[in-house]
Amino acid sequence: MAMLQPARWKTLLAWLAVVAGLLVLLPTVLTDAQRSALPGWLSSLRLTSGLDLSGGAGLVVKIERDDVENDRLLAVVNEVGQTLRSAQIPYAGLSGTGRNVVVRVTDGARVEDARAALAAIAGTRLGAPEAGGEIRLAITAESVAAAGIEATAAAVEVVRQRVAGAGGVDAVVEQAGPGRIALQVPGYDDPQRLKDVLDQRGQFSASLVETGVSLQQALEQGPPPGTQVVYTLGEPPVGYLVRRASIFTSRDVVSAEVLSGGDGGNATVVYQLGPDATRRLAEATATNVGRTLALLLDDQVLAAFIVAGPLVDGRGEISGDFDAAGAENLAVVLRSGALPASLTVVEERSIEPALGNASARAALTAVVAAGIAVALFMIFWYGAFGVIAIIALLFNLMLVVAVLALTGTAVTLPGIAGLVLIIGMAVDSNVLIYERMREEVAGGKPLPEALAAGFTRAFSTVVDAGVTTMIAVLVLYFLGSMPMRGFAVTVGIGILTTLSVAFTLTRWLAWRWVRLRRITHLPRSVRTGLFASLHLPFMAIRNYTFAGTAVVSLAVALLVALNGLNLGIDFTGGAQLQVQSRQGVADPAAIAARLEEANLGDVTVRSGRDPATATVRIPPQGGGENAEQTSALVARGELEPDFDIRRVEVVGPSVSGDLISAATLGMAFALAALIGYIWIRFEWQFAIGAVIATAHDLLLTIGLFAVTRMEFNIGSIAALLTIVGYSLNDTIVVYDRIRENLRQFRQMPLPLLIDASISQALSRTVLTAATTLIALLALTVFGGESVRAFAVTMFFGIAVGTFSSIYIAGPVLILFRLRPDRYRLKGGGSPAAKA
Repeated sequence: MAMLQPARWKTLLAWLAVVAGLLVLLPTVLTDAQRSALPGWLSSLRLTSGLDLSGGAGLVVKIERDDVENDRLLAVVNEVGQTLRSAQIPYAGLSGTGRNVVVRVTDGARVEDARAALAAIAGTRLGAPEAGGEIRLAITAESVAAAGIEATAAAVEVVRQRVAGAGGVDAVVEQAGPGRIALQVPGYDDPQRLKDVLDQRGQFSASLVETGVSLQQALEQGPPPGTQVVYTLGEPPVGYLVRRASIFTSRDVVSAEVLSGGDGGNATVVYQLGPDATRRLAEATATNVGRTLALLLDDQVLAAFIVAGPLVDGRGEISGDFDAAGAENLAVVLRSGALPASLTVVEERSIEPALGNASARAALTAVVAAGIAVALFMIFWYGAFGVIAIIALLFNLMLVVAVLALTGTAVTLPGIAGLVLIIGMAVDSNVLIYERMREEVAGGKPLPEALAAGFTRAFSTVVDAGVTTMIAVLVLYFLGSMPMRGFAVTVGIGILTTLSVAFTLTRWLAWRWVRLRRITHLPRSVRTGLFASLHLPFMAIRNYTFAGTAVVSLAVALLVALNGLNLGIDFTGGAQLQVQSRQGVADPAAIAARLEEANLGDVTVRSGRDPATATVRIPPQGGGENAEQTSALVARGELEPDFDIRRVEVVGPSVSGDLISAATLGMAFALAALIGYIWIRFEWQFAIGAVIATAHDLLLTIGLFAVTRMEFNIGSIAALLTIVGYSLNDTIVVYDRIRENLRQFRQMPLPLLIDASISQALSRTVLTAATTLIALLALTVFGGESVRAFAVTMFFGIAVGTFSSIYIAGPVLILFRLRPDRYRLKGGGSPAAKA
């Protein structure tokens, strides 16, 4: 009995983790009034929902690199001029194009002095000496890259302020790779407003209108140095010739508010300048009474007025042809300040809150259904030990959710799919342990010793299974989009909690039950002994299974090559809208005809499971990132009079290209890492067998997409990676038993040894697959349309993986002539086995 009892310190830590998990989840289950009584550090640890469960707006924007390069060029041009003026070196023709700056030193005797002074400008490379005193400087790529990093970091804060000013109180804004910013605003139902406030760079300034040269002369002969031609926003646009030197800029604005026009009149934006800008404005207006002052936003005229007298209070008004919503957006832009570069929306995933709530209810139903189904399954096969496994499973799920709350990770729909998968995977570890226990009892050991041996001998197999799945999960985290990261994080946490719970709490619960009941023999409620009597000749039909598998695989490969896959917008780009008719049925033909007039290309419309819903897919427009957003906006305008837009997904060409590259590299890296791990843990023949079995599983699962025409998207990649990890789990279970038997049975022919090993591991293979398939079946039936394709793919892939671990992974060892004698000597074993 002492052998079964876990170490006291491990048990104590495990129960402390359970108590801590319950404490962390306390703020989530309490009401707002009850939560106010908790300490501040604890009340903030609340479980949050992702957009697909709560609804809201999700955008990914990119920093326009051209703006970064232009600003860097302008900064270098200004620094060159300032450097030469400080050194009192005469120059002319200072200009910049692209990443090159050119200046001509008019005093030939000072050329070398100028070159020495300009060589000190950081981030530039001095060109070779040229005739006529001309000097060239090239801006380095490293300098531009550094400027891009700084611009992205600065833009994150401005975006955060603008989103908050537009009503996105609980927004999550973070950098999402080089030059990209991702923002998610749960519960937000107006994504267009977010795009409106982010569409403007926000460079607000005031400049005097030039009077020495007419606008017509400036247009015909070019504007004089230090001036530029700008136009008003309205129709028709009115042009002004203004000085480039600004009296104040957006940095000087300390506040901006909206005054309602009343009685349907136009709204007015009132802004207040800081003290320094107020002084500059007062001085400029005092000396320029009667001249025109223009207020500019991103080089467009917001307003222009004649200076009647000194403006000494720093307060200004902008009244134009915009309504209250437009005025509010302008005030948000002025308050947040200018962006360091323009932003372009490259990805949008917005969901109506009602649809998110429906998805949340369906997902919760799936989790409950999966838990109940798996619990009944385990209790049927293992009786009281099954009850122990379910109690441990509840602790496991609680710890996973607590870690999500503690780390602030939002619960997403793919994350809940991962939670359902964990239900199956966590119970799998108990199956491995209990089956080892049953075999030890069959070998003559009393139950306490057999159970202790079961935990000890199953440890390496459970760890191997966890490592293979974790490799796939880590790759998925680094290549996936935000929702798929939720799946990866949830499954990754579940793997770690499963390992800790299985060998601490589960062991302690089993020890307490066996001790209290004083049981020494295996209870009759453990029914898995039915598998022990099965001795199937798997290797006798290996040639037939190989031939059949080869024919099916070849047919699937031809089908995929000829028919292709129904690639989703994740990989092709474009837009997709889910709509719901306000009255009657959503007729796909009528919707397609309605959008045909909008010239959006070959629009496809398909009905949903609910006849009132339909999904509209708009192909890539071929005009860059903004073209995809425009196509979605046009489609919304056409459909909104009669349809509610429940979901909008827009993927620009840069995002789709990145996803294709990331998915390809990620899949290749995951396969290489997984095969490398098996190669290290086993012999090379085992690794080859794992490669062939995994390739078989991937090919047939991809064939499922080709046959059913299910959409192949980033979620499909997540399913494939998980299938790879899970399939290798089953293969490792079989390989562990083959390796163990190789060390024990010297004279047994390899085909018979593999048959015996598969038969001995059959209960593990069948039961572990069954628990996961039961959980996935619950997800398929109850999880809702959003995760159904993912669940179906996982269900099919795991079923195929179970087949390959028996009929492919084992026979390959014979095909590649595994040398049992060499393996046994290397692998070790008892002295008697080596004799």
